[in-house]
Amino acid sequence: MKRKMITVGRIFTTGLKNFARNLTLAVAAMAVMVVTLTIVLFSLITNATFTNTIQTITDRIDVSVYLKDEVTPAQRDKLLDDLKKQPDVASVEYQSKDAVLEDYLKQNPTDTTLQAAVQQTGNTLPATIRIKPNDLNKIDNIRQYLSTPANAALQSDKPSYSGERKQAIDNITHATNVLQRLSVVAVALFALISALIVFNTIQMAIFNRREELTIMRLLGATTNYIRGPFIVESVLYGVLSAIASIAIINAAFAAANNALQATSLGLLDIHYASEYFHENFWILFALQLSAGILLGAASSIIATRRYLKFRTSK
Repeated sequence: MKRKMITVGRIFTTGLKNFARNLTLAVAAMAVMVVTLTIVLFSLITNATFTNTIQTITDRIDVSVYLKDEVTPAQRDKLLDDLKKQPDVASVEYQSKDAVLEDYLKQNPTDTTLQAAVQQTGNTLPATIRIKPNDLNKIDNIRQYLSTPANAALQSDKPSYSGERKQAIDNITHATNVLQRLSVVAVALFALISALIVFNTIQMAIFNRREELTIMRLLGATTNYIRGPFIVESVLYGVLSAIASIAIINAAFAAANNALQATSLGLLDIHYASEYFHENFWILFALQLSAGILLGAASSIIATRRYLKFRTSK
């Protein structure tokens, strides 16, 4: 056990020395890895932000059904029960005429004309049923049900819903889908470039130490002992790149929140994105570390396997 620990320690020490020895090449390799990991991190944060925005807007969308004053409690209750049984309805809320008026006055506390009209004519606002849909894409099914002759006869006006909000959701959903596709392509492209650069960096390091490695092989060094330092070196690329990408995103949010005083960037809610980043910092950092280590280690393993097989066949 002690001997294994000593061997592992030597592998790590040699890997750190190799990193310092090939610092110029390491910087080039890490630069591309930083770009790759930053794109990955930004994509995760953006996707979470858009999802939250969609959910927030969705929660505010409802269908408003305005009832005639002549509707009896029995007719009202039957309509409420029937609506609750509809598969496309998530919830149903009834507001009496007095409750509707109270809410309206709260929303317009400085409107003296409205208050005077209420005192002179009384409450002319209709009782309202507010319907939350399960799926915004199927909201027309609810409208069709409400437009049947029996239901339309109970209504003082046509149902209404927040069409502009639905349009906003459609825009955000489209932007999210486009961003996800672009992110996948960008990550795949930069990941390939990163892997090739790390691969060539390790290959060059092996070539520069070919005589030393040959002697080690002749003295009985195992394949893992020879390969180990190069894997440690490439893993270090990934670790430092992950730290750099996290620092870049953190600095970007700090600049947006403090220097620019920005709360949104187009459809992107910067305030929520910043909160999401800081609340899930360690999870995101762990994902970045895992991605960086995996990318670096995989490239190194492929490079060393190719070289060692070549040397063995000789």
